[in-house]
Amino acid sequence: MSKPVKSILTVLVILIITGLAFYPRLKEYTSKKEEKGAGAPKGGGPAAQGGAKGGGPAPINIMVIGNQRLEEKILSTGTIIANEEVDIRSEIAGRITSINFKEGDYVKKGTVLVRINDADLQAQLQKLQYQKKLAEVNEERQKKLLEKEAISQRDYDISLTNLNSMNADIQNLEAQIAKTVIRAPFDGTIGLRYVSEGSYLSPGTVAKIATLTNVNPAKIDFSVPAKYAANVAKGTAITFTTESGDEKFYGRVYAIEPKIDPNTRTLTLRATSPNNNRKLFPGSFARIEIILNTKANGILVPTEAVIPGLKGHSVFVVRNNKAEPVEVQIGTRGDKTIEIYKGLNVGDTLITSGILQVKPGGPVDIKEAMVKQ
Repeated sequence: MSKPVKSILTVLVILIITGLAFYPRLKEYTSKKEEKGAGAPKGGGPAAQGGAKGGGPAPINIMVIGNQRLEEKILSTGTIIANEEVDIRSEIAGRITSINFKEGDYVKKGTVLVRINDADLQAQLQKLQYQKKLAEVNEERQKKLLEKEAISQRDYDISLTNLNSMNADIQNLEAQIAKTVIRAPFDGTIGLRYVSEGSYLSPGTVAKIATLTNVNPAKIDFSVPAKYAANVAKGTAITFTTESGDEKFYGRVYAIEPKIDPNTRTLTLRATSPNNNRKLFPGSFARIEIILNTKANGILVPTEAVIPGLKGHSVFVVRNNKAEPVEVQIGTRGDKTIEIYKGLNVGDTLITSGILQVKPGGPVDIKEAMVKQ
């Protein structure tokens, strides 16, 4: 190989090695340059030189303020209970001879429900009645002898006391016999039966025969916070719904606990509601509303539109297509709304969303508008 060729090959090898050594740095430099070029906006205006300084109009949603009917409410939960309810039990021991009702029957007050064997008591009563007749004859004879002064007053008093004791024993026995007939104490519906004919009842075993329930009207037990104690009274109207649906029921408070519960700081109330159609079942859960005050004209705004601060509350309104802060005074709070009673007027344009992006005096871009009437 000639000397010139060797020189050329040597130069080429050196160039290749040098290129391989500097290639990574060259690639890194090229990538950075491309990124800087892509980040710069096209054109030669101010935005291209200084970025997005000042930004564009903030996208917002608005609401045009209008008058609304406002109701100050107390929300509570409670339980529906029966108007009257009692467990049917026997006061005396004995065997059941007859059951005169069916489960689920509606019975009137005084209806005979159960009879208990009273044969032994009837026998005792008959014996006392025979003894009473003898005591009456003896008392009459002694009375005549006393009139003739044939006996002393003491002898006559003994015979009279014996007759009166017989009468008392008979009355006591008749009362025991009356207990063998169990009657309905009020109008109501009989529940499930827990005994059968022939069962032996004993007061010591506390055997329940059945339950009698009157559900018309239904009663509702519930509580309100102590701060509302002066706002409720007998006759206060309530509306409520149950867990079985959204149908609204109406009632009135008829009894109030005379003291605040020191553990819960609540006042317990009881209301009644007509239940002719038997839609209200004892034990059901109830969601209760009590309307305290009503305002024909008021201003309600979404909760998220109100900004709390150290000195009070404020909102943003749109004026001349710019956002302006306005101090407001709030009233009653609801689940999703707040009453504004000072600071806003009917016709004002309130910013309801996008508040974090707006600046006092900054331009805005209205995306959605709603009129509140």
